[in-house]
Amino acid sequence: MELDYLRLNKEAWDKRTAVHIESKFYDVEAFKQGKSSLNAIELEQVGNVAGKSLLDLQCHFGLDTLSWARLGAKVTGVDLSPTAIEQAQCLSRDLGLEARFIESDIYEFGENNTEQYDVVFTSYGVLCWLPDLSRWAKTVAGALKVGGEFHLVEFHTFNDLLYGYSYFPSEEPDIEEEGTYTENCDGTTSTMATWPHPLSEVINALIQAGLRIDAFAEYPFSPYNCFEGLEYVEQKGYQLLHKGQQVPLLYAIKATKDC
Repeated sequence: MELDYLRLNKEAWDKRTAVHIESKFYDVEAFKQGKSSLNAIELEQVGNVAGKSLLDLQCHFGLDTLSWARLGAKVTGVDLSPTAIEQAQCLSRDLGLEARFIESDIYEFGENNTEQYDVVFTSYGVLCWLPDLSRWAKTVAGALKVGGEFHLVEFHTFNDLLYGYSYFPSEEPDIEEEGTYTENCDGTTSTMATWPHPLSEVINALIQAGLRIDAFAEYPFSPYNCFEGLEYVEQKGYQLLHKGQQVPLLYAIKATKDC
């Protein structure tokens, strides 16, 4: 029987959303008071979004999407989880922020989407849920206007290797029972399916989809304390040391659609 990974992951993210919305990790109350969920890395890379149309793929319950809206972007967020989309829509209404949210998996969205945007953005823990990066990259390219920019900020896959996962791609997913990464996890677990994607696969998928890679960067600090063994460094974020050396925790890609 073929694995119904979409059903597994949708159910898992529905459960996670219910926990995340109440967590200090996401701090929704502070967000409602005006705090941005965006970090310095993506703010510097994406730059001024005022008046631009912006598509946020795998947006969870919309904090980043709505943060871009506060900066003047005309935003659309897409996510697999109906619970997450419902929460995003509630936040948008409560805060009086104009935003559109679409419940869809990425591949289905790519097949049905007819709009093009100035910016496509996706960040932090997004690619491992996707079995086929070629389809993902085609979705990104198809959603961009000519001259539009794609921005990815993602957890570095080298870190996964240190925790015992494959670095290189696999047709078969890792199937695990997992809790969640927020501090208020009550021990409830969900069955989840994930796939490894090395940096070369990510970059080549974007190139093959017709995008020009403008910038690639790697970072030894994460803004989030969501892995085992991280230590906080003042004014830098969280780092992981392996044999006394810093492990790359994040990478970022900027790409442009030329034609």
